[in-house]
Amino acid sequence: MKLHRMVALGLAFVTLAGMLAAEPAAALKSGPQVGEDLAGPFHPLNCNGKAAGKKHCLYCENGNAPVAMIFAREPSANLTKLIKKLDDACVKNKSRSLASFVVFLSDEEGLGGKLKKIAKEQDLKKVVLSIDNPAGPKGYKVAKDADVTVVLYRERTTKANHAFRKGGLTDAGITAIVNDISKILPTD
Repeated sequence: MKLHRMVALGLAFVTLAGMLAAEPAAALKSGPQVGEDLAGPFHPLNCNGKAAGKKHCLYCENGNAPVAMIFAREPSANLTKLIKKLDDACVKNKSRSLASFVVFLSDEEGLGGKLKKIAKEQDLKKVVLSIDNPAGPKGYKVAKDADVTVVLYRERTTKANHAFRKGGLTDAGITAIVNDISKILPTD
């Protein structure tokens, strides 16, 4: 009888261990989720674009247009790659009013200079880089452990959301984001 219980216990342990190993990492939830309306106006410091050097509401400026909005903690090579792809998409979809902006959530001194350099080196034509406080704008629910949060919205309602922990934004993630732009573009 004892042997029978030990075998059953052993099998239960192996089954449980296998189930835990098969569980994917918990999905990161950050920013407005699909179907949610955006929280409203906020005024980050714009580093490039027509309001460069000023606190300016990009939410207000873009109104009901389709927008790719990114909240990021710090610049990185993959984030820069995503920004460039979004800039290209905005240029390509100018007639559909596609817009994009990035809000860096940081109080790092000198970040503004870094962002101006990125904008110049990448020859950004449409994407605006800006800076806000590390917690993010009130009501936008940007997770503390989210390194990059991408919110694709139109008519101020979220149509797609992608969130990544530090180092989690990969080429596959960039492709998924770019593919989801179709969810916010008006149909002709």
